[in-house]
Amino acid sequence: MVNSLKHVIEQVSKEKDLQPEVIIEAIENAMVIAAKKYFKSNEDLRARFNPITGNIEIYAVKKVVKRVRNKDLEISLREAQKENESLEVGDYVEISKPTEGLGRISAQVAKQVIIQQVREAERKKVYRKYIEKLNELIVGTVRRWEGEDVIFDVNGEAEALLEKKESVFKEDYARGERMRLLLIRVRELKEPQLIVSRKSTEFIRKLFEIEVPEIHDGIVVIKNIVRIPGERTKIAVYSNDSDVDPIGACVGVKGSRINNIIKELRGERVDIVQYDDDPANYVVNALNPAEILRVLILDPFERRMEVIVADDNLSIAIGKKGQNVKLAGKLIGWDVKIKSESEKREEIGREILPDSK
Repeated sequence: MVNSLKHVIEQVSKEKDLQPEVIIEAIENAMVIAAKKYFKSNEDLRARFNPITGNIEIYAVKKVVKRVRNKDLEISLREAQKENESLEVGDYVEISKPTEGLGRISAQVAKQVIIQQVREAERKKVYRKYIEKLNELIVGTVRRWEGEDVIFDVNGEAEALLEKKESVFKEDYARGERMRLLLIRVRELKEPQLIVSRKSTEFIRKLFEIEVPEIHDGIVVIKNIVRIPGERTKIAVYSNDSDVDPIGACVGVKGSRINNIIKELRGERVDIVQYDDDPANYVVNALNPAEILRVLILDPFERRMEVIVADDNLSIAIGKKGQNVKLAGKLIGWDVKIKSESEKREEIGREILPDSK
């Protein structure tokens, strides 16, 4: 083992992209454990890698005393001066221990500890690197499944866990497929270390920041995002520059930018809405493409409003399974009720002539 230590250190350091010092420390710790098992003593054993010989030196550290009371930790002045004549009482001396007899036990224990410590060093390295990428997008390749959870390989250096609760129910995952993932948590010890999401609204925000330079640069601002994952997303934007159309910037030339986002979302519908400080104007924008006839503010304090639409636009305004009006209300932060023009006309008629037959 000792004859190949230099080679082992160089090989592991290169393969795992770790500093040689980390590997050397692991080997030294392993040899100390092996030595303690072999010698079966309570000595203060230490190990040191000799870069010249490529060997691990085992030694016991003992205190120089006048009278030895603990032979495992102390040595008499006379015995100590056989090692070094300049030693005095109170000094510490290193007593070399034979390594030839360690044999198989040293190799087995060393191997186990080296693997353990190298893994620990790798985990720490991954943690330091990816904690700085928290709440950012990373790219992973589908590697395997654990129940209903998906495990991704990230750059061959870490694994990412996409739990069922953070996945989109309509999405299918194929082994070897590359996907963007939002990094939501980094664990220092437990594996997989990276916890990711494709379900959150923050995932949508990061996609737009990547695809739309005006958002990344702060010219176009995302005011709010609401989402029914796998079905529909509404995102409200406005521009800090009167010369920049926020919706046009998000759509891109011939829809290039929004199409890239929709492709990443596996066809999920994305509505880009012009933000407006006026809630009446805001809800008209949010309910697009429905044709809005009137907006009635019922209670500004409780933030309740009523929206009147043409009869043939009622289903458009409400949307499939009520998604359009539901998301529009969440987007603007109001309770929105949709009524058709004929429905509202009948309601007004009943109010004017409550007893008419």
